[in-house]
Amino acid sequence: MAEKQFTVIDKTGIHARPATQLVSTANQFKSDIFILHKGKEVNFKSVLGVMSLGLGMGEEFTIRAEGEDAEKALEELENTLQKEGLAK
Repeated sequence: MAEKQFTVIDKTGIHARPATQLVSTANQFKSDIFILHKGKEVNFKSVLGVMSLGLGMGEEFTIRAEGEDAEKALEELENTLQKEGLAK
C-alpha cells in the first residue's frame, strides 16, 4: 500500500477537466486507488466520485493505492498533480 497527502493549490480547485485527466491516469494501473477527503473515501477511477468531493483551493486530501503497482500509480498521480499545478 502507498499513501500520500496533498493540498489543492489551483484557485479553481479540482474541477471536471483535471478530474477527468487524473481519473484517466489512475485507470492506467491495476491497483485499487482511492482519494480520501473529510472522512469520505471514493474510487479514484471514477470521475463522478472525484467530483463528488468538491475539492477546492487549500483543501487537503490523501491518495491511497493498494496493489501490485501501487507505488508507481501514486508516483504518476503525484507527477500529474504537480505538472498541472493542481496540488502539492
